[in-house]
Amino acid sequence: PGCHNNTCNLLPENTINGISFFGGVSMDVASIQSTDGKNPGKVVSVPKLLFVCSDSFLLTDLAKGVTGMAGLGRTKISLPSLFSSAFSFKRKFAICLSSSTEANGAVFFGDGPYVMLPGVDVSKSLTYTPLILNPVTTATRTFTDLPSSDYFIEVKSIKINGHVIPMNTSLLSIDKKGFGGTKISTIRPYTVLESSIYEAFIEAFTKELAKVPRVKPVSPFGACFNSTHIGRTRAGPAVPQIDLVLQSSKAVWSIFGANSMVQVKRDVLCLGFVDGGVHPRTSIVIGGHQLEDNLLQFDLGTARLGFSSSLLFRQTTCSNFNFTFNA
Repeated sequence: PGCHNNTCNLLPENTINGISFFGGVSMDVASIQSTDGKNPGKVVSVPKLLFVCSDSFLLTDLAKGVTGMAGLGRTKISLPSLFSSAFSFKRKFAICLSSSTEANGAVFFGDGPYVMLPGVDVSKSLTYTPLILNPVTTATRTFTDLPSSDYFIEVKSIKINGHVIPMNTSLLSIDKKGFGGTKISTIRPYTVLESSIYEAFIEAFTKELAKVPRVKPVSPFGACFNSTHIGRTRAGPAVPQIDLVLQSSKAVWSIFGANSMVQVKRDVLCLGFVDGGVHPRTSIVIGGHQLEDNLLQFDLGTARLGFSSSLLFRQTTCSNFNFTFNA
């Protein structure tokens, strides 16, 4: 039987390439670094952590040295739920993805504070929006008709430099078949937009940046610019501000140059959003580049997302958590 005794099977999926295969549910001891939100604490253990053991070919397309994937979704057997049960804290977790290839970000299980050097408690300045449940699974394969375990939010409109982009707003809602809406994904490297939204988005952004010469697009991007004509700010390239307007005019996820632009060549900056095609499963998928140096807190108990927008304005980053010493 390998690493389990074949008592219970699930269908684990490599969400990078969409491959899934049968795997047996197993238990083992898992250890994790504890923290008070500011300083590192002792290593603590969960004696019987559930996981699924499957064939090694499911590791295809993952980074070198990776031996598995950690599930953080809206299920009762994801890591946030299992750690919550083991350590008796609320079903909350936060992610903070680093923009650096040489420094780690952080994942926090449990409530704040979430303190980044030099002493910035990011948990005190979060904006909140409801997490929306998609009633139809978005998994490639599944045994049952369960709701999606992905995290959806309600985007009402998109603004560029304060101007609302014209679009078919029905695409922003989830229909009875589970199509449409907006979800958050660390799997997608860049935000993916349904084609009609993407075209309107590109047109509006380039109009606001009309004085900057455009250059030949570099795949997978559709709009690229001569970066020698673009200045710099604390939050990256000085380009039009993108706002995702959520449940009200006061709930706005603002995206600035560091998260909207990608340096693809020495003098070329591209708008880091890609075309998702016609009639995709989800109309807007907020990808990893747009999440970097933003802290996101997922509250599974109250179905609420807290988000910081760019930490660069607070003179800190997601790689500034203190992993090494007591401050």
